[in-house]
Amino acid sequence: MRKPLIFFIYLLTAVNSFCQTPAQSRSDLEKEREAIQKEIEDVKRSLDETKKNKKETLGQLALLQRRLRLRQMAIQNINGQINLIQSDMSQSYQEILKLKKELDTLRKQYAESVVYSYENRTNYDFLNFIFAATSFNDAVKRIAYLKSYRSYRTERADNIKRTQDLLQGKIDGLTLKRKEKDEVLQKQTKERQELEIEKREKDVVVNKLQSQEKELKKEMSAKQKQDQKLGSAIAAAIRRARDEAIKEAKRKDAATKAAEEKASVNNKTNTPANNNAVTTTPAKPKNLTVFSSNADVALSDNFEKNQRHLPWPVDAGNISMAFGPHEYIKGVKHNNPGITIETNGGSTVKAVFEGEVQSVFNVADVSAVMIRHGKYFTTYSNLASVSVSKGQQVRTGQSIGKLADAGELEFILSDDKNRNLDPQLWLRR
Repeated sequence: MRKPLIFFIYLLTAVNSFCQTPAQSRSDLEKEREAIQKEIEDVKRSLDETKKNKKETLGQLALLQRRLRLRQMAIQNINGQINLIQSDMSQSYQEILKLKKELDTLRKQYAESVVYSYENRTNYDFLNFIFAATSFNDAVKRIAYLKSYRSYRTERADNIKRTQDLLQGKIDGLTLKRKEKDEVLQKQTKERQELEIEKREKDVVVNKLQSQEKELKKEMSAKQKQDQKLGSAIAAAIRRARDEAIKEAKRKDAATKAAEEKASVNNKTNTPANNNAVTTTPAKPKNLTVFSSNADVALSDNFEKNQRHLPWPVDAGNISMAFGPHEYIKGVKHNNPGITIETNGGSTVKAVFEGEVQSVFNVADVSAVMIRHGKYFTTYSNLASVSVSKGQQVRTGQSIGKLADAGELEFILSDDKNRNLDPQLWLRR
């Protein structure tokens, strides 16, 4: 009863592992683990920089939360490796059981043939068996039979040896897999310990920030007012861009219509009068679509194709405030129209994609640049200086200005309907 019970347990484990593990190979999981560890190290370096400031900030909290998410991803990655190893072990165990059963059958058959040969060795020895033939052809057949029987016994012995070697190889492989699983379990334990330490570190920062609740609420209130002004300026700039696009489309449509009418008049002048001629109904004006020129459509398509691959607007930085509504600590909430990137004051700000500078404007005592990429718009605010002008064509990675001393870049991504999009889903990791 014990063997079937053990087999059933392993079978359940294999099924459970198959259901929980995504379709990833071990090499894929290893690459993912290395990428996660690299990100964790990057966050650690950034945290070391922020710790130089004795005062805790929301940027520091965001980094701690990001590190926690990465640590949890690392644990999930290890769980995936454990599931794969367990699945391999279950398969190896089943193969071992199958080989053992096959080996027992081979040994039994070989033993029966040996016993049979021994018991009949006096009555049917080699010579008697041959001389008992009724004809020469019968004797040849009996000799061939005996040779085949010997080959059969030799082959059976070889099969037993091969099966034994294969079985031992499977057992050794299972031992290695168990050792590998133990090593991965140790990694998992270490990651869980790191996670607990990091949770406590985050809680300390949260408690300190909580003690600064009034100050943070004041900062959030100021940022909200700044965001409202910035949002109004962006909406106005998008309206102007739409109006300009519609005006340009109307101008082109009018020019096309005038050219068609001129061609029609010339055609009538050069064609003899024909009372039976069929009059052609003028074509209806085309529906005007905003940003529908060939150049705008191509630029919009290229921008979309580069989703998750756009470069960052600064060389180095961390997202201190993510897109959308968040409660950073209890009682401190804000709905961010874009992302707030914390970096060094005076850093160079760069265009994330090619396009045309749609607007350069001021928000309170800082400047902002808006670039149009077909039907998409990127806005870079909190600049101390600007190095581009309205209507200028810019390329990907081109410098557009310097960041203010506060070192916080407000980066907003919008579409032609003035809808804000999450920039994190467009920037490369």
